[in-house]
Amino acid sequence: MLLKDRIAVVTGAGSGIGRAGAALMSKEGAVVVIADRDAAAGNAAAEAIRSAGGRAEAIATDVADDTQIERLVATTLDRHGRIDILHNHAGIQIGGPLTEVAAEGMDASWRINVRAQFLTAKLVVPAMITQGSGVIVNTASNSGVFYDREMIAYATSKHAAVAMTRQMSIDYAKYNVRVNALCPGWVDTPFNDPFIAQMGGREAIETYVRTKIPMQRWATAEEIAEAILFLASDRSSFMTGQALVIDGGESIA
Repeated sequence: MLLKDRIAVVTGAGSGIGRAGAALMSKEGAVVVIADRDAAAGNAAAEAIRSAGGRAEAIATDVADDTQIERLVATTLDRHGRIDILHNHAGIQIGGPLTEVAAEGMDASWRINVRAQFLTAKLVVPAMITQGSGVIVNTASNSGVFYDREMIAYATSKHAAVAMTRQMSIDYAKYNVRVNALCPGWVDTPFNDPFIAQMGGREAIETYVRTKIPMQRWATAEEIAEAILFLASDRSSFMTGQALVIDGGESIA
């Protein structure tokens, strides 16, 4: 098993990519702490892992609330004594161009997509330094390496997440703490609903996928989970500070 007995904390793990990544890490032997603001979804994800023979627990966590992030990290360290993997996955998508996005929308994007990752990592890294190893995966987006039409709040926050990842990586590499960014493209989950609505509905987005993505299809959450496993495991042991783009070729087309 690639992650035998490692302790993995995953935010936004109640659904979609976060849930798929948590399930695969569990399959590879990790003890997974499911953090999601939707307590029912988090509990369901943890129960699904346990039903499949894995080890998981859920801690309801809204990453917009600093005290809940602090509780998540402290509780995990109290129960398990270490954190080997942090996957900062929780995020939001707010669509619109400069003239249409409210300041509150930009603030929310920054708080969830950047600041929450910063704070969670800040609380986890001291334990990783003490134990002599650790892996952080920050979910960004292919919008963090190129740009989307009329998505100023989202694209700005995701570029910031990539920059923050790179800064973390050079600061903590000497402690054997690796930090990389996961940059998915179009994955067929409800997370994309705001942009789909902005583009004009499901038919419009399906046309975009067929014509603008070289592979002419969506990714599945399970495909992205394989990249999460790669970044979280020793298969990427000499990789840090990178933005791993998985988007069917969209960003280079």
